[in-house]
Amino acid sequence: MSVLSCTSEKSLSVKVIETSKNGNKLSQITSFTEANHVSSISINPEIIYQKITGFGGSFTESSAYLLNKLSSKNRDSILRAYFSKEGANYSLTRTHMNSCDFSLSNYSYSPVENDIELKHFSIQEDKDDIIPMIKDAMKISEDGFNIIASPWTAAPWMKDNNNWVGGKLLPKYYDTWALFFSKYLTAYKAEGIDIWGFTVENEPHGNGDNWESMHYTPKE
Repeated sequence: MSVLSCTSEKSLSVKVIETSKNGNKLSQITSFTEANHVSSISINPEIIYQKITGFGGSFTESSAYLLNKLSSKNRDSILRAYFSKEGANYSLTRTHMNSCDFSLSNYSYSPVENDIELKHFSIQEDKDDIIPMIKDAMKISEDGFNIIASPWTAAPWMKDNNNWVGGKLLPKYYDTWALFFSKYLTAYKAEGIDIWGFTVENEPHGNGDNWESMHYTPKE
């Protein structure tokens, strides 16, 4: 969770809202108890287990769309809160390939059915909101940040249920789906945006069929 302030005020009043297993549902908490024991943490800098790649958040169509509704001053303040050295200085981000649950509608970069060579591939849907948001963040970030891209689903025509939600990628479109990733990488590169990495799928076990998804087994 990130808690950021976009104000220069030094004195702020903060409300604590809690939803918890014990029954609180968006309840304001006004009293707090102190722990009756002291916790201590020992750090041995000589022992290193893994390297943290970075911290950050996601570029989504809905967030980019809403940012575009703000004044340029407020938009800049928000982006600086996340990407400047004076702010959170995000170093790792993610964005979606095709639409996701944070999109304004269902869409695919490969809308033409049976276009196995993806001759009609286009990222036009991203050019109004997501791409400008990423470019503005890149201008603000002094250290730069990595971008991971994840698909929620292939276009329905590539799936066994012909639906945005659920279903599996048809084996006959495996090569087409691989080409999809390649074309996405190239298209974003042409916009001046480097994609650092991919995930195969957002939620490979599904999400209860509530939004865009495509199922995979561990073997697949």
